[in-house]
Amino acid sequence: MAQEQIGTIERGTYSCELPGDAAGAVGVAQPQESFTITSASRYSSPQGEGTYLRRGDIVTMTSGPRNGTRYAIEGRGFLRKIENGVPGRLRCVRRPGQ
Repeated sequence: MAQEQIGTIERGTYSCELPGDAAGAVGVAQPQESFTITSASRYSSPQGEGTYLRRGDIVTMTSGPRNGTRYAIEGRGFLRKIENGVPGRLRCVRRPGQ
Protein backbone atom coordinates (compact mmCIF):
# COMPACT_ATOMS: atom_id res chain seq x y z
CA MET A 1 0.00 0.00 0.00
CA ALA A 2 1.41 3.40 -0.98
CA GLN A 3 2.08 5.91 1.79
CA GLU A 4 0.74 9.45 1.57
CA GLN A 5 3.33 12.09 0.71
CA ILE A 6 5.04 13.74 3.70
CA GLY A 7 4.82 17.52 3.86
CA THR A 8 4.48 20.52 6.16
CA ILE A 9 1.86 23.15 6.93
CA GLU A 10 2.34 26.91 6.91
CA ARG A 11 4.13 28.41 9.88
CA GLY A 12 2.13 30.76 12.07
CA THR A 13 -0.58 30.83 14.70
CA TYR A 14 -3.70 28.73 14.20
CA SER A 15 -6.65 30.09 16.18
CA CYS A 16 -9.23 27.44 16.97
CA GLU A 17 -12.97 27.88 17.44
CA LEU A 18 -16.26 26.08 17.51
CA PRO A 19 -19.09 27.24 15.26
CA GLY A 20 -21.35 29.90 16.74
CA ASP A 21 -25.05 30.24 16.08
CA ALA A 22 -27.28 32.56 14.10
CA ALA A 23 -28.11 34.65 17.17
CA GLY A 24 -24.52 35.18 18.34
CA ALA A 25 -20.92 35.17 17.25
CA VAL A 26 -19.79 33.45 14.07
CA GLY A 27 -17.34 31.38 16.10
CA VAL A 28 -16.67 30.66 19.76
CA ALA A 29 -12.93 30.94 20.47
CA GLN A 30 -11.22 27.92 22.03
CA PRO A 31 -7.81 29.39 23.00
CA GLN A 32 -6.74 26.18 24.80
CA GLU A 33 -6.97 24.38 21.42
CA SER A 34 -4.97 26.99 19.45
CA PHE A 35 -1.35 26.34 18.47
CA THR A 36 1.59 27.81 16.56
CA ILE A 37 3.62 26.03 13.90
CA THR A 38 7.16 27.17 14.71
CA SER A 39 9.17 25.22 12.12
CA ALA A 40 8.80 22.55 9.47
CA SER A 41 7.95 19.89 12.06
CA ARG A 42 7.40 21.62 15.43
CA TYR A 43 4.45 23.24 17.16
CA SER A 44 3.80 25.05 20.42
CA SER A 45 0.53 25.31 22.32
CA PRO A 46 -0.65 26.67 25.67
CA GLN A 47 0.11 23.19 27.08
CA GLY A 48 3.69 22.92 25.73
CA GLU A 49 5.71 22.04 22.62
CA GLY A 50 5.99 19.02 20.36
CA THR A 51 6.36 17.74 16.82
CA TYR A 52 3.90 17.01 14.02
CA LEU A 53 3.81 14.99 10.82
CA ARG A 54 1.80 15.78 7.71
CA ARG A 55 0.88 12.89 5.42
CA GLY A 56 -1.34 13.91 2.54
CA ASP A 57 -4.22 15.95 3.97
CA ILE A 58 -3.83 14.74 7.56
CA VAL A 59 -1.69 16.42 10.24
CA THR A 60 -0.83 14.30 13.29
CA MET A 61 0.76 15.69 16.43
CA THR A 62 3.46 13.08 17.12
CA SER A 63 4.91 14.23 20.44
CA GLY A 64 4.27 16.68 23.24
CA PRO A 65 0.96 17.51 24.91
CA ARG A 66 -1.07 17.00 21.73
CA ASN A 67 0.47 13.60 20.89
CA GLY A 68 -2.03 11.63 18.78
CA THR A 69 -4.28 14.60 17.97
CA ARG A 70 -5.12 14.70 14.25
CA TYR A 71 -6.40 17.42 11.92
CA ALA A 72 -7.80 17.27 8.41
CA ILE A 73 -6.50 19.94 6.03
CA GLU A 74 -9.58 21.54 4.48
CA GLY A 75 -7.83 24.40 2.69
CA ARG A 76 -4.76 26.59 2.85
CA GLY A 77 -4.42 27.64 6.50
CA PHE A 78 -7.66 25.85 7.48
CA LEU A 79 -7.71 22.68 9.59
CA ARG A 80 -10.49 20.71 11.22
CA LYS A 81 -9.80 18.52 14.28
CA ILE A 82 -10.54 14.85 13.66
CA GLU A 83 -12.88 13.35 16.27
CA ASN A 84 -13.97 9.71 16.21
CA GLY A 85 -12.23 9.24 12.86
CA VAL A 86 -13.96 12.09 11.00
CA PRO A 87 -13.48 15.87 10.82
CA GLY A 88 -15.37 17.39 13.76
CA ARG A 89 -16.75 20.80 14.63
CA LEU A 90 -13.51 22.37 15.93
CA ARG A 91 -11.80 24.41 13.22
CA CYS A 92 -8.38 26.03 13.32
CA VAL A 93 -7.54 28.90 10.98
CA ARG A 94 -4.14 30.46 10.41
CA ARG A 95 -4.22 34.12 11.42
CA PRO A 96 -3.56 36.61 8.61
CA GLY A 97 -0.11 38.17 8.70
CA GLN A 98 1.36 35.33 10.70
